Amino acid sequence: MPKDSDNSDDRIPPRTLKGFRDYLPQAMLAREGLVETAKEVYRSYGFAPIDTPALEYLEILAGKGSDETDKQLYKFTDAGGRDVGMRFDLTVPLARFAAQYAQQLGLPFKRYHVATVWRGENTQRGRYREFMQCDFDTIGTESATSDIETALVIHDLLAKIGFVGAFTISVNHRGVLNGLLESLGLAAQATQVLRAIDKLTKTGPEKVAAEMQATAGATPAQAEQVLAFAALDGTNNAVLEQLRPMVDGSEVGEAGLARLTEVLAGIAAAGVDPARIKLDVSIARGLDYYTGMIYETTLDADPDLGSVASGGRYDNLAQMFTKQRLPGIGASLGLDRLLDGMEKLGMLPNVRTPAEVFVPLFSEELLGPLLKLAADLRSAGLRVELYGEAKKLGKQLQYADKRGHRVAVIAGPDEIEAGECQIKNLADGSSTAVPMASAADEISKLLRGN
Repeated sequence: MPKDSDNSDDRIPPRTLKGFRDYLPQAMLAREGLVETAKEVYRSYGFAPIDTPALEYLEILAGKGSDETDKQLYKFTDAGGRDVGMRFDLTVPLARFAAQYAQQLGLPFKRYHVATVWRGENTQRGRYREFMQCDFDTIGTESATSDIETALVIHDLLAKIGFVGAFTISVNHRGVLNGLLESLGLAAQATQVLRAIDKLTKTGPEKVAAEMQATAGATPAQAEQVLAFAALDGTNNAVLEQLRPMVDGSEVGEAGLARLTEVLAGIAAAGVDPARIKLDVSIARGLDYYTGMIYETTLDADPDLGSVASGGRYDNLAQMFTKQRLPGIGASLGLDRLLDGMEKLGMLPNVRTPAEVFVPLFSEELLGPLLKLAADLRSAGLRVELYGEAKKLGKQLQYADKRGHRVAVIAGPDEIEAGECQIKNLADGSSTAVPMASAADEISKLLRGN
């Protein structure tokens, strides 16, 4: 006799993998809102959308980020016997994409890409194994303008999201770091030193010094000098002045310092509040492909969250795929991390529906007229949910309130016979009777706050 499914002990428990997450409507609506805001800002600067596959040949991805990202790669042999990997970021696939289509695209090429990436890393607050990145990049130019514009896009994006006066964009230049290491005799071990410096805020100076000595062969004195360099602080101009003697005589260091100076001046010329931009020589970015300007953005009210928008210049990455020189620069909005920060700061609205307007169903006999009413409101550009069952009005309005509808359009038998409806503001409970023909205009005014 078959088992009674209600009493079966072999049901699969519903659960998600560690490091992955489900998105309920409230979080997903906020996530989609951030994506739309990002796209709007990117498009305002002329960036065009692209997409690439989630899977790449393993040789495309391996060895392009760092030893750590290589360890984090999700990789396998597919049914055709090909070694493949799931993309760990959107920059390496872009380098392959640009090398493959450069002639067709024309240069410089400005693109944005919103897609999911995967890293098998240790999970922590704001860090998942599957997450979405919202990237923008400029390929085919080494101009200071594109460096400046990268900072401006990050600034406009955070401001548009709602962090006006509540975030800091930290900038640095890999050339300045490399110039210092050159003067210390550590140029050959630059990758190991930069990876160690990138962990400074996470692990502290003692562990960073120990790592530099263990992985880069730095002496205690050299490690101390690197840490002293990373600790430089003050106004941007004051830090620039302190850096000059430190990179004096190093061609790469002096060039990096000159570009930093030019970029900071350009950001200021664009009208960005100087308090939003900080020259921080301690940031290095852990990925090996960065060659020039680097950017990290933190929320002033939640600095421990880490960078919510970061990136930099990578002038040599595409050369792994083509002889054509394709310098690039860009940054990425850390969507899921930013959502965690916004949730902690109480910035996510308690809304579980995209529909601002709710139409209660008084009785099945009124379904036809109410379907027509809802259709007319949608035709006017409103998002409308018609309740699916005839229940007491109070129950239906409780449903609407829990889901975050802003307006209820109440039309019972008397209202429909009179060609009217009640427009109820669910925030304050006020209600106004209006002709059906005017309902869309009145609702639109109410939603705009007029």
